Amino acid sequence: MAAKILLVLIAIFIIIQFFKPTLNHSNGKAKPNAIGNVYTTSSQITKVLGKACNDCHSNDTKYPWYFRVQPVAWWLNHHVEEGKHELNFDEFLSYTPKKQDHKMKETIEQVKNDKMPLNSYTWVHKEAKLTEQEQQLLMDWANQVRKEITLKTGYTPKKK
Repeated sequence: MAAKILLVLIAIFIIIQFFKPTLNHSNGKAKPNAIGNVYTTSSQITKVLGKACNDCHSNDTKYPWYFRVQPVAWWLNHHVEEGKHELNFDEFLSYTPKKQDHKMKETIEQVKNDKMPLNSYTWVHKEAKLTEQEQQLLMDWANQVRKEITLKTGYTPKKK
């Protein structure tokens, strides 16, 4: 009986390998809505975003080797889709000025409270762990983007 159960589990594991999620790649397409097209994004910020944010918050994910194994790929794909839903730096200009400002405010809060990048991400991607200097750099940049949003769009966040 145990051998039959094991064979069924192995068969299921093999079958699910054929059901792969769609990869999150822009395939070199232009990114007209990318944040850096309008708002100041230094090479330092681009580097930090690349190492700690863009896998889940852009249209270009760098996939690890284990993404080829189901059900791990489904779990990772869920994280990427959720991350893009929350904030996508490649689609940032498609947001309203209010939403842009709110997303930058959330970025500051998430980084300040060590909630981003996720611990589950930095366990595997040690290089994504932000130093205090990188955290400050990201928070200063997000504050600067908030100021630029006001200057370029006229949107002013309400004071509470």
